[in-house]
Amino acid sequence: MSELVLFQNRKPDRIATFDEYRASGGYRALEDTIGKVSPKEVIRIVGEAGLRGRGGAGFPAGKKWASVPDAAAFPRYLAANADEMEPGTFKDRMLIHADPHMIIEGMTLAGYAFSGSKAFLFVRPSYGRAAEILEREVEVARRAGLLGKNILGTGFSFDIHVHRSGGRYICGEASALLNAIMGRRPNPKRPPPYPTVRGLWDRPTVVNNVETLANVPHILRLGPEWYKGLSGSPASAGTKLFCVSGKVVRPGCFELPMGTRLGEIIEEHAGGMLPGCEFKTCLPGGASTGFITRDFYDVAMDFESMSKAGQRLGTGAIIVFDHKTCLVAATLNLLRFFARESCGWCTPCREGLPYLRDLFELIERGEGKEEFIPRIRELCRFTWNSYCALAPGAVTPVESLLRYFEDEVREHIVRKKCPYS
Repeated sequence: MSELVLFQNRKPDRIATFDEYRASGGYRALEDTIGKVSPKEVIRIVGEAGLRGRGGAGFPAGKKWASVPDAAAFPRYLAANADEMEPGTFKDRMLIHADPHMIIEGMTLAGYAFSGSKAFLFVRPSYGRAAEILEREVEVARRAGLLGKNILGTGFSFDIHVHRSGGRYICGEASALLNAIMGRRPNPKRPPPYPTVRGLWDRPTVVNNVETLANVPHILRLGPEWYKGLSGSPASAGTKLFCVSGKVVRPGCFELPMGTRLGEIIEEHAGGMLPGCEFKTCLPGGASTGFITRDFYDVAMDFESMSKAGQRLGTGAIIVFDHKTCLVAATLNLLRFFARESCGWCTPCREGLPYLRDLFELIERGEGKEEFIPRIRELCRFTWNSYCALAPGAVTPVESLLRYFEDEVREHIVRKKCPYS
């Protein structure tokens, strides 16, 4: 078994308490860092550790913090993203329900690194229980003097507000998330300026995923070399929370070394395929990544290896499909979601996704035509002109369906019905 870091205090039926987190070394990094280590040194350590964003994009955390200009205005804000509306992804919820103080400490240390004074922990509406846990434990940290004004008598003040979102998938996009916090329509905003220069209320704002932030206390307490040594791949660092769902024996969320093979995650940790099921394909990183075949079983699940294989790690949410699954229907299900969740701001997304959805509706009903296939390809190219990453992510499963399973699409058209019905 690999070393558990984020899930070291995970219980089967309850969250880890404040005392249990403290007993495992919790808040020691905060005590040893604030007022004793310079903010720039914190950024250097996190950068040297190779921590990359766990929300899907994989941007280096230290580099993002360093992009807040030294002469930038105050106050400065942190937005912790726990929106998690990507279908198949539930790692942030599991982390909140396992060890909320790890997130709280990580947020406070991140705020210290770029001289932030307030954080907004953005939670989706269906995560009501997670929001209750966070609100309660934030207050516990305040009472302990580890959050709020003059933390540990160091003169550094930092507080956290749990923001209960109204919801929508688009809110997971950084600039849309900031608009939502400010009570505006959550449309994305194309940089420049970047949020670290002008974000919430035109003040510098860092946006990080909660899994990213939960790594920070461990890096500062145990060092960059220790953190890099956790990885199973020399090109990456740390552990990763992998969600596995679909036709497997043990669906769940597993903390494993970054770079663990895809086949190992499915066959060993998730228990392999259900009886009577054969592996057909999977989405390796959530609904906005592409279908991949068993030929990718040996690929290391890290940002670099997946990129070299022409794929994306995304959120590390593996959705497994068996040989009895109609992939046209599965893709249609995804397109219905993405078309509904478009914010409507730009034409490629607003018009292109419903058009793609309608074409797949016709194909699945047996009313598809041969000319639909080149039209679908053209529409996919068109969506890459959209304002943000929602539409390109939405068509990634479509593009991969035609790359690896075009025969299945053609079979629907030739037979004039779904062959799996």
